[in-house]
Amino acid sequence: MKQLHGRKRGIGLRVAIQGEFGSNSHMATVAMLGNQTDVEIIACTVSAQVLAKVVAGEVDGAVLPIENSLHGSVAEHYDLLLELPVRIASESLMRIRHNVIAMPGVKLAEVRKVMSHPVALSQCRRFLAAHPEIEVVPFYDTAGSVKHLMKAGLREVAGIAPELAAREYGAEVLVPGVEDHAENYTRFHLLRREDAAGGEAVDGADKMSLAFAVEHRPGTLVAALARLARAGVNLTKIESRPVPGSPWEYVFYVDVRFDSTEEAAAALAALREHCRMVKVLGRYRAA
Repeated sequence: MKQLHGRKRGIGLRVAIQGEFGSNSHMATVAMLGNQTDVEIIACTVSAQVLAKVVAGEVDGAVLPIENSLHGSVAEHYDLLLELPVRIASESLMRIRHNVIAMPGVKLAEVRKVMSHPVALSQCRRFLAAHPEIEVVPFYDTAGSVKHLMKAGLREVAGIAPELAAREYGAEVLVPGVEDHAENYTRFHLLRREDAAGGEAVDGADKMSLAFAVEHRPGTLVAALARLARAGVNLTKIESRPVPGSPWEYVFYVDVRFDSTEEAAAALAALREHCRMVKVLGRYRAA
């Protein structure tokens, strides 16, 4: 796959990500779309900007993380999925590897400060605890920390980021694999505009993500879940998010696996009969 940075006319696919080039989202995009001839990756500062580009038609899609096996769900991305006219087209799982990265020739003993995204730092506590002489500084992005130290020529500063960030900015990996747990995975979604070609389902889809809200009465959530069970789908995840302006009321996000389109349709019909709001966030093949 030929990766192109920035805006260029007439190429195959334009995909927005949150974070800098060399980030985990960049790596996930390469992994998900590696069969494409030309992919233009557009780096954005915040997730809202990423999806605004999708909705406006400025890009063909976006790749965003939705859940990490250690850190949990990305709440902001669930809120954006509900609010905006976008759908999940596919998903992928990627093992997350954190590396200490610095300018070429720098030794670990010279490093006095390490920077990275707070989530990455929280996943490298053992390494950081073993080096109390190194100051820990939160930064807006993993790959962004490497970009910053290289641009500023900071020889006493290291970043914690993917190996791709070292290649992207001409830095070197000082210590590979400093994450606390080897079983550290992030689930990413490829998102497209709701009305994009291809409809709401893909060939071979066996997973569906839904958002629904029930009346604020005892037993309504249990009844909704019972309807999903009777329809024959397998509930694999449930997440709740508060409804803005309605204290103690929630929207529920679920992932379900199904064996046939009829089974998925039955689950949807059962929910719609019972819930005051149901939104299909996407039908796609499970990773």
